[in-house]
Amino acid sequence: MINFLTYKSIKNRKFTSLLCILSIALSVTLFLAIERIRIGARDGFTNTISKTDLIVGAKGGQLQLLLYTVFHMGSAVNNIRMNSYDEIRKNPIIDWTIPISLGDSYKGYRVVATDENFFEHYRFRGDKKVELLQGTIPTETFDVSIGSEVAKKLNLKIGDPIILSHGVSSESILNHENTPFRIISIIAPTQTPIDTAVYINLFGMEAMHMGWESGVPSGAPINPNLYKKENIKITQITSFMVKLKSRIAILKMRRELDQYEKEPLMAIIPALSLQEMWQTIGYVEQILFLVSLCVLLVGILSILISLYTSINERRREMAILRSIGASSYHIFTLLIYESSFLVIIGCLSGVISLYALLFFVRPWLESNFSVYLELQPLSTNEIFYLLGILIAGTLAGLIPAIKAYKNSLQDGLTIKF
Repeated sequence: MINFLTYKSIKNRKFTSLLCILSIALSVTLFLAIERIRIGARDGFTNTISKTDLIVGAKGGQLQLLLYTVFHMGSAVNNIRMNSYDEIRKNPIIDWTIPISLGDSYKGYRVVATDENFFEHYRFRGDKKVELLQGTIPTETFDVSIGSEVAKKLNLKIGDPIILSHGVSSESILNHENTPFRIISIIAPTQTPIDTAVYINLFGMEAMHMGWESGVPSGAPINPNLYKKENIKITQITSFMVKLKSRIAILKMRRELDQYEKEPLMAIIPALSLQEMWQTIGYVEQILFLVSLCVLLVGILSILISLYTSINERRREMAILRSIGASSYHIFTLLIYESSFLVIIGCLSGVISLYALLFFVRPWLESNFSVYLELQPLSTNEIFYLLGILIAGTLAGLIPAIKAYKNSLQDGLTIKF
């Protein structure tokens, strides 16, 4: 009986009920969308690098080492001698290493020198590896592979020659004009700093700095034969990544590297450093969560306002129900059922709208903000949030229900001016 009356009551006030459902649906959609963006931003940040046990660089700040090695931000205090790197990577407990050499740029994008190990072993977001959209891995001295964002923004394609700039400033006036590089591949989008970097091999980094020992070009002609890989000796790198054969040895290896006698080195565990860094800038995540709660509160208040303001309009309706035998309890239950029904429909509509929104917005978020969002079922937390919304919406209906419960039959039949 109550369910039938609830349906008829909502149907009789179609427009008001529809506005209330729309308000709840929008609130739920925005709440869950902001929540997914918040979690996606955090996961995207903390999963920028994975399957790497240690990052090694010159003594300095741990955060600084993480930033310039993984995010290509800032510069190193000092470099690492190639002799030290060769000695360390031969340690039998090390599975693989990825050398990184920095110091140059291309139109504001950082140039990263590395070797084939980067393309073979670097992992992000779990076990995703670096894949090429087109072309092959750079192996020759002046081969270059560019990130998808670099290719898109600068309208570059395979075969294009590029001139790299000395230093990391976007307004650099010193260019390596004598050593032009040629694009041989474009890296598939990763939604990580890889997309905004230019990758060359270590021989290319060494070759283009021949004659730059003083920091500026000497102007003296250089024999082209010196640019051949067999004639190039790599002297230093900026940092390197390490994967051990056993994770049990991480702390032991870290201690050995921190106490390395031949030059001052420092090793960090990237997973821990990323978590610590996110906690430092985590106020953004807290602000997003606060905004989502405010959006949700507006939706719940809309139910309260809608039902409460309708009480005066429905005084006569309630009185008629009382006159034909409905008790105050039935009136009370009717309004609770009504608020619950509106919230349930609003929540379901909100979830459907969320997935529709994600389907269309995901590519834009990934390309413009590097926020990776997966189309996956509702998480346990999201289900609990929806249950909380349902309970809160039902409780919001208590206030108008109590008011209707207290109204007498005579009050409903009395004409008020």
